[in-house]
Formats: sequence, structure tokens, C-alpha cells
Amino acid sequence: MDTILSGMQPTGQLHLGNYEGALKNWANLQDSYNMFLCIVDWHALTAEYDKTADLKENVFQMAVDFLAGGLDPDKCAIFIQSEVKEHAELHLLLSMLTTVPTLTRLPTYIEKKEQKGLDSYGFLGYPVLQAADILLYNAHKVPVGKDQEKHIWLASDLAKRFNNTYGKTFNEPSVLLTKFPTILGSDNRKMSKSLNNHIAIEDTEEETEKKLKRFFTDPTKVRKNDPGHPEECPVYLLHQIYTGGHEDIVAPCKSGELGCVDCKKRLTKNLNETVAPIREKRKKLVEKPDYVIDVLKEGARKARVRASAVMEKVRENMKMVYYK
Repeated sequence: MDTILSGMQPTGQLHLGNYEGALKNWANLQDSYNMFLCIVDWHALTAEYDKTADLKENVFQMAVDFLAGGLDPDKCAIFIQSEVKEHAELHLLLSMLTTVPTLTRLPTYIEKKEQKGLDSYGFLGYPVLQAADILLYNAHKVPVGKDQEKHIWLASDLAKRFNNTYGKTFNEPSVLLTKFPTILGSDNRKMSKSLNNHIAIEDTEEETEKKLKRFFTDPTKVRKNDPGHPEECPVYLLHQIYTGGHEDIVAPCKSGELGCVDCKKRLTKNLNETVAPIREKRKKLVEKPDYVIDVLKEGARKARVRASAVMEKVRENMKMVYYK
């Protein structure tokens, strides 16, 4: 059975973009792959190293969302990155094979450096740590969004470079894109908590309705009877996910028969009905913190078994085993 590794930064409760872009896909894959799913707390430090006060609670809330979203701890290992110290060791070793120009040319580095003013050594090395996360479990595939595709290319390139230098050790991982890799938020940008354009999984039905009312729609459809362009509308993107027979919306939208207000009302009803079971499960899990913590501890134990075996091979191939 092939192995998958993927992870998320612990920023607290997840939103629909996280769920549709990653978590739902993971739940669908867990029966077909050997899965390691990591809450990447070290990665969170690359942007907010000085904001660790909420990290413990954010990790817990993310674990709750993982379980509420359909992940089964009997089918996959759910764990915290820093609980498996081999991530740091392999990151160090891979950094010796990585050039600085390779990292500074990555689009995500350029974008976030400009947006957030990040320029630390840790931030520059973020993709190498990500590569270590993947290669530590000898993953065959990595389910990610389109914006992370270059990082998986780097992981594959580092695997090849390591194998050529020290001998066959790692698989060369490939990307596994989701059907809806990017979910747009209320302002027509990628849904994100930092942009405050998101709908959280834990939001109430009333909060969801209020947020959907603010969603960006077709700017050319000023009045109700104006013809619309659903292919350019983030509300229709959500209809494709949450509304059965969503194709029936296209014709009345284009003709002007269906106005944006009624369109959003229909989406609100369908979205809330779909997410209701996840929200209910989430409420129950929050009341069982010991169970959630036990899931993380057992996931870390499973991860350490795999990581330890891979690192033994890494050290042997690098001729860095000094005592028998």
C-alpha cells in the first residue's frame, strides 16, 4: 500500500477551504493509503515565532476538526510534528543539499516575503522542512493545493539528489491535487482566516448565513434581472460542492431570472444541511479532550516507528553510524 503524508499549520478551527481543499480529500483517501497526517507546529513558527501562547489550544482545535471531518485514527496516524524529533534531524541533513537560490526563487517565498515582510532563516528553509516531513515517511504521494506544487517538486528533487549522492533511500513523491484545490472567500480571494473572508466549520447556521450574504458575486450583475456569469462567481463554486443538481442554477443565473440574494439563500440552506453532522460531531469531541489527546499520542507513536526506520537507513547510507 502506498504512503501519503500531508499536514496543516495549527491556526485554530478550520474553515471550509481547509475542509474542501484538504481534509475531505484525506478522509476519502484513508482507506486506500497508509496515511500520516501531521499538525505542523514547527511550520507555524516560521511566520509567528513570537506568538506561541495560543499554540496548544490551536493544536487541540485542529485535532478536533480532523476527527470531526471524518479522519479515523484506526486508519491513519494523526500527530503533532514536534512530537517526532526526526523531522528536525532530516531537515538539517537535507539543508546541506539545498542551495539558497533554489529557495529564494520559489513563488511562495517571494509572495510571503513581500506580503508579510518575512526574511528569517527559518522562513527561507520552510520548504526544506516540508520536504523532510514528506521524505521522513517515504511518502509516495502528497495531497496538496495547487499553490504548494512547487514545494513537492523540491521534495522530489531532494529525494533524487540524496539517492544519487548516498544510494537509494527515498521514494520520489508526486502531487495528488484535490478536485477543488482553491476555495474562494467572501472577497473572491483564497479563503483564509488571516483575510477574515472565511466560513469556519464550527460557525452556527446563523453565522454562516450572515457571512454568505457578504460574499462577492458577479460584479456585472448589478440588478436582480441582469444576466449573470456563474463560472466567475465564488458563490457558484460553493454551489458545485453543496448543491445537488447545481447545473440547474446556471440557466436562470445567466438569464437573470435568479437573483444573487435568492441564490445565496439556496446555498445557505444546502451548505448548513451538509455541514450539520460535522458540526454536531465537533461539539461532542470538544467535550472529550482526553480522547483527542490520546489520538495524538498514539498517532505520534505510529509516526515515530516509521520515522525511526527511515532515519536508520538515512544514517547508514550516509555512513554516519559510528557505533554498532
